[in-house]
Amino acid sequence: MLVQAKVGAIVFFVGVLARAVAFYRDTLGLPVNEAEGHDGPFAIAELGDLSLVFIQRPAKPGESPVVVFALDGGIDDYAEALAAKGVEIVVPVSEAPDGGLTLDFLDPDGNVLSLYQPQGAARRG
Repeated sequence: MLVQAKVGAIVFFVGVLARAVAFYRDTLGLPVNEAEGHDGPFAIAELGDLSLVFIQRPAKPGESPVVVFALDGGIDDYAEALAAKGVEIVVPVSEAPDGGLTLDFLDPDGNVLSLYQPQGAARRG
């Protein structure tokens, strides 16, 4: 089902955004940029085709990081296919901080996985 998708991002929920930015930028030397989303500030490090996204939000152990599969479109079709296979959807298709669309679901062990579709892509394939 996700054979055409690629891992596009890994999302980290962090306790203090400034602390995470300082660590990944200043300690690890990654190119981290801060931005403002509809839910507040976040930061992103672009590493080729992979993005590390940092969102200040409380998280329990095991809820972060979240592996995000990048889609070219059709997120609603994926949501329906996952639901038809009995996959637990924990956050239905909704707006991502950058205006794209996202969907969060659980694997059999309770790990959160996510689909992401950029802003402007067709919701149906």
